[in-house]
Amino acid sequence: MNSPSSVNPTPRHADDASRTLTWQDALWLGAIVVIGVNLRPLLTSISPLMTTIRAATGLSFYGASLLTSLPVVAMGIGAFGAGALTRVLGETRGVALGLLAIALACGARWETASGAALLLTAALAGVGVAAVQALLPAVMKQRFHARVPLAMGVFSASIMGGGGLGARLSPWVSNALGSWHAGLAVWALPAVVALACWLGLNRWHSGVHSGVHSGVHSGVHSGVHSGVHSGVSSGMRSGAPSAVPSNAPSPRGHSSRASIEHSNQPSTQPSLILTPPTPHTSTSQPPLWRKRRAWTLGLFFGIVNGGYTSLVAWLPAFYQQRGVSVTDSGSLLAGMTVFQAAAALLLPLAAASFRDRRPWLVLGLSAQLIGLLGLIACPDTAAWLWVGVAGAGLGGTFSLTLVTAMDHAADHRVAGKLVAFTQGVGFVVAAIAPMLAGMVRSWTGSFGAAWVMLAACVVAMIGLSLLFSPRSYDRWN
Repeated sequence: MNSPSSVNPTPRHADDASRTLTWQDALWLGAIVVIGVNLRPLLTSISPLMTTIRAATGLSFYGASLLTSLPVVAMGIGAFGAGALTRVLGETRGVALGLLAIALACGARWETASGAALLLTAALAGVGVAAVQALLPAVMKQRFHARVPLAMGVFSASIMGGGGLGARLSPWVSNALGSWHAGLAVWALPAVVALACWLGLNRWHSGVHSGVHSGVHSGVHSGVHSGVHSGVSSGMRSGAPSAVPSNAPSPRGHSSRASIEHSNQPSTQPSLILTPPTPHTSTSQPPLWRKRRAWTLGLFFGIVNGGYTSLVAWLPAFYQQRGVSVTDSGSLLAGMTVFQAAAALLLPLAAASFRDRRPWLVLGLSAQLIGLLGLIACPDTAAWLWVGVAGAGLGGTFSLTLVTAMDHAADHRVAGKLVAFTQGVGFVVAAIAPMLAGMVRSWTGSFGAAWVMLAACVVAMIGLSLLFSPRSYDRWN
């Protein structure tokens, strides 16, 4: 792995959760935000312009749903390759390539004129998002330790916030420039900015660690050399036959009494020696696809996020059918993502002091259910309320599910693989939901039946969440 934080893992301390964030932590959190903002506009920029895109390309409702579903499928499939990507490239280059793929895919939409070309850009962007989403959590696990809920909350909030920006700004850019292509292609610019920030931060961090390592190495070498030299000089002055310092190990491998007593005292200073990474032991463990808990987490994540992909794909179209304008329907979707972002940050923080995440998962799922029931029963009354409550439930459950997956392993490598597997299964499952919703819309002429289907899935996930007892964390693997 070429990520500096993964090459030299930091020892875990008991007070990690209570220590004050440093300015270096703030830099990493800032980079996480800049990256996260780029992971959803490729989805949310499509839906407010869906009617225009369908008219220009001739896509059916099912074909148009693929513009949302295909990137999500690519996210899932790409997540399964995260382990190989980490071994070959490492987290730093893997995240960088993911951001590059997003930038290229969004930029290519400036010239796309057919539905097939749009689908190709959707697939490429989805692979890029998959690489980032699969590799970045392992970096957060290493960097923030007990503060992982904070880092994951910030990451999830930035993802949702980026989705809101895509829904709100794309119609505005499209109207300002008179082209729906511009509303989609503009998102190449923040992806390039994120790529530059990520590479710059890792280059700076690598330089700092290289300086510390060389300084420690030279200091240790100098100390040993001066200690031996002073021991030789002292021995010659005292007439001692040995030039070895009194606290050095004897030829038989034993230490003096003073050295033994000193080594038995607890150290109050952190070691400056940069320890090598522990050997990989995953080869002796069964693969994740043979683990029932890994599949359970993946299905849970996928079915929950099926609500997100469906609402992102069809919420604007649902309200446009009811007489709402393109701009206002995009604002509704943007408003939903604002509540998503807030809940994605706040729910993991609220649950951080509790090892049992289940009550908080149920809270998020219940909010999602209430929002869907509102869309079913009275969508024109208090539309912002139903959309906001559903968004809060979606955002909070999204981030807390990933935190729960990482809770299952203390080792960042195992946790990273489990999160990647969870996302791989989950995004493939979540990609099915908007396609089903599109087909239901074609059959019934309304999205009401699709919202009923999503509400039933949420009820099932409330029951499934009860399986995630903390007592099972140590047994699954």
